[in-house]
Amino acid sequence: MRELSLHILDIVQNSIKAEADLIIIDIEADFTADRLSVTVTDDGMGMSKELLEKVTDPFTTTRKTRNVGMGLPLFKMAAEASGGEFDISSKEGMGTVVKASFGISSIDRVPLGELEETMGILLMGSPDRDFIMNYQIRTQSGLKEFNFDTREIKEELDDIPIDEYEIISSIKTYIKENIKETNGGLVL
Repeated sequence: MRELSLHILDIVQNSIKAEADLIIIDIEADFTADRLSVTVTDDGMGMSKELLEKVTDPFTTTRKTRNVGMGLPLFKMAAEASGGEFDISSKEGMGTVVKASFGISSIDRVPLGELEETMGILLMGSPDRDFIMNYQIRTQSGLKEFNFDTREIKEELDDIPIDEYEIISSIKTYIKENIKETNGGLVL
């Protein structure tokens, strides 16, 4: 995949298939440590120890339509290619945590991509789920952050569905502008 935001989309879709109600996406860019971390945490049904041990094997999948599952293996490969690390933990009935770190300055790190588009797709496809995105940038000047929580937005919308076109469009603009402001000119 050409962007980390597409990996995030794939992992969150796994969370949705695992019947997660709340999915948390943490993105932390620490320029002082040259490290970008992406963590997806869900409260879905989790995985057995047996499945967890082989989930990064591309020939392991829970899908019935094909014999390969490339999402997690490609995410792991992208992290390791940039000098980062990959970890996944899960407990049946408790949920799953997928975490990858990347070397920010590595020439082999794929760009972060358009998180607003990823969130728009997720909200359109799963308006009944709740998503939290925590976005942090740490530089020598300090920490800046932006937090997005669909529960707050749904409360403000009252009876208006979150997946209406105008709402999704506004949310995407809101996310894009806040990420740009948080980045302060830095490119991920």
